[in-house]
Amino acid sequence: MISILLGIVLGIILAAAITLLSGVYSIGPTERAVLTTFGRAQRTSGCTGDDPVLGASLSADEKDRYNYPNIRVIQPGGPYFKWPWQKLYRVNMTIQSTDIAWDPEVTQTAIEAVTRDNLTVNILGQIRWKPCERNLYAYIFAIKYPAAHVVGYFVSVLRDRIATFHSEQREGVVDGVSINDLRKNLSLINTYMEEACRKSAARYGVELDASLVTSIDAPPEVEEALASINTTQNTVAASISQAHADADRKIKAAEQAVQIATNQATAEAAPIKALGSILGALYAEGGDDALQGYLRNARLPLREKAGSTIVNA
Repeated sequence: MISILLGIVLGIILAAAITLLSGVYSIGPTERAVLTTFGRAQRTSGCTGDDPVLGASLSADEKDRYNYPNIRVIQPGGPYFKWPWQKLYRVNMTIQSTDIAWDPEVTQTAIEAVTRDNLTVNILGQIRWKPCERNLYAYIFAIKYPAAHVVGYFVSVLRDRIATFHSEQREGVVDGVSINDLRKNLSLINTYMEEACRKSAARYGVELDASLVTSIDAPPEVEEALASINTTQNTVAASISQAHADADRKIKAAEQAVQIATNQATAEAAPIKALGSILGALYAEGGDDALQGYLRNARLPLREKAGSTIVNA
């Protein structure tokens, strides 16, 4: 009887020791953790809609759909302790890269999208993302595949952008096909995608760190025709630019000719204006006699040069 009791006591002590040892844990520097008790995460006050950062990115309808509770997040450190009926969820907080063609249910190497001129293109690229510490409830419990959700959301926004993208054309430049606009403006597209996907942190608990759309390719059978179109449009654009340059040069030459003629007319008119001013002053002081005297004196050099003089009686 004593041996049985002793065995029971030793078993209880051993079980307690194993429980205590297995319940001790620590959190690494790149990790965060969430502890649940009988499946329920430990809550804190507030929810996603109340968050000043996450809530601001959601519309009123989205706040009702993505209203996740704020939960207690265990920070790096330790040792910590949990009971056997508690479960620990570790989350790697480092930035991760995912191909935009990745899908847990479909095998594909690129995604397809339709441009504004109805050309089907293949798009390659990656997104960099990490779990949102302010919304780990959505990342752990609300979404089965958080990365797949955010990639799907990213692809849907990207397809809409591809279908409507149109770069501003400079004056005199022929409007090109849409795939050329897309290829020349990849940086603008990536910047737009980063801004447009900010709300993924509130919706899926995933923060988009960077968008890296690397290439937009037309089907092989279209590339040859596309090259011919590009060559033709480049030729037309060059001809238009040359025509503008010739027109500008002719306008400049005409402006210079007008200026020269204006200067010559001004130079010819200046002595006449000066003479008029002098005669006006002379008339003001001496009247008709002064003018007659001026005319007499002005005729003398002419008479000296003339061969004969005719006098009217």
